[in-house]
Formats: sequence, C-alpha cells, structure tokens
Amino acid sequence: MAKRIEVSSLNAYYGGFLAVENVSMTIAPRSVTAFIGPSGCGKSTFLRTLNRMHEVIPGARVEGRVMLDDQDLYGERVDPVAVRRVVGMVFQRPNPFPTMSIYDNVAAGLKLNGVKRKGELDGIVESSLRGANLWNEVKDRLDKPGAGLSGGQQQRLCIARAIAVQPQVLLMDEPCSALDPISTLAIEDLIAQLKSQYTIVIVTHNMQQAARVSDRTAFFNIAGTGKPGKLIELDETSKIFTNPTEKATEDYITGRFG
Repeated sequence: MAKRIEVSSLNAYYGGFLAVENVSMTIAPRSVTAFIGPSGCGKSTFLRTLNRMHEVIPGARVEGRVMLDDQDLYGERVDPVAVRRVVGMVFQRPNPFPTMSIYDNVAAGLKLNGVKRKGELDGIVESSLRGANLWNEVKDRLDKPGAGLSGGQQQRLCIARAIAVQPQVLLMDEPCSALDPISTLAIEDLIAQLKSQYTIVIVTHNMQQAARVSDRTAFFNIAGTGKPGKLIELDETSKIFTNPTEKATEDYITGRFG
C-alpha cells in the first residue's frame, strides 16, 4: 500500500514570494521521515506540497515534480482531491468535526467516497480506530461527540479518520505540539506501528522526537528574513544526529541557533 515519493527541483510560492527553493528528495515507503529546522524555514510549506494542500491558499503555486511511485501529483489531469485521498494529512492541532460523533468523524471520508453500507462502514470504522489505538477507549461511546475526547484522543481520532480512506502516505504537521507528554508518547508509539503500512512524513520542532520516531531526517534552513527555505541535508537519522555532513546542521542540532 505504501508509496515512494520522489521530489525534483520543487519551488513553492505564495504569490510572488518564493517560500521553498529547489528541493529534491526521495522518501522511502514504509518509513518515517522527519523534517526539522528553525521556524519559518519552509518545513510545513514543503510538507503541504506533497498532497497539494499548499495550493488551497489563494495565489500559492508550485514548480517542479512530485512523483508518487510513477504518478506525477501535479500532472495536468490529476484531481487535487484525489491526491489528498491517497496522501492523507494530520494537522498540528486536533481537528475532529465538532458536530459529529466519534463514529461519524471516522466515517466522514468513507461516505464522501461513496461507502454507504452500514456493515462495511462499521467494519472500517472499527479497524481504523484499532489502527489508531483508540478502539478500546471509545468502543462504548461511538455515538458521543468527537470533540468531547481529550486532546491526545482527538489527535488519534484524526489519525483514524485519515487512515479510514486507506491512503498510501500519511503527512503529520507537528502532530504532538499541542499535546501533553503522555499523549505525545501514545502518538509516537502509534507512528512506529503505522510505518509498517504507510509512508509517513512528520514535521517536528522537537529534535528528540525526530530522533525517536524517524528513520531519516531532513534539515531545512533559511538564510534570513524574506529568504526562501532550503533543504540543507537529508540522511539517516542516526547520522544526522551524531555526524552530520553540513556545519549548519550540526549547529542546529547542538543548539547554536534555532
């Protein structure tokens, strides 16, 4: 199910402003790749180009190629909505649909995709909640509002909602930044389990988290205010954190800036 991502010479713009410049990278299937770097260096912008969420902002555009296996996600006849079904996303703050029950939150994408039979919906909702390590906590209150769960449970509900439509890639934009340490640990454990089925890309400001959960780490940096973010280095996480190639990476890892 998991797919390989190949990015070539990608530039991301907001109107006339170049936010991310000339990024090329390969993201392996069934792995976790972490993006780290100081605020404003383009990590989240670049992440959003991988499922075309970037272009929902008026005036935003992308140059270059993003290949999912052999499919160009920015090809002329490619539907952005279809891309987002294949490349799911979990956002910084948990965002369950506030008026929907736990069950309906997970089933929402399935219903949009035409799944109507209750038996089929029941099975996928249960398997998705199990996949998000949430089933045992909510199985007796599926009809209760998703917004009534704790922050960590809400984030796992959003992950269940994302995996219910069976994406091949899961993007996570600082998924633990609004959570307490116990909930953060639960999400990190979940990421470790999910990578056997999905290609996972995570943006994090927590370098310890990147070291714990990722197989490879990409360091992004910015030369100054108004300058575009650039990919400085991408390598195995163990190498990035112990013996990076670039001095800027070492300076960031060791806390000399950022």
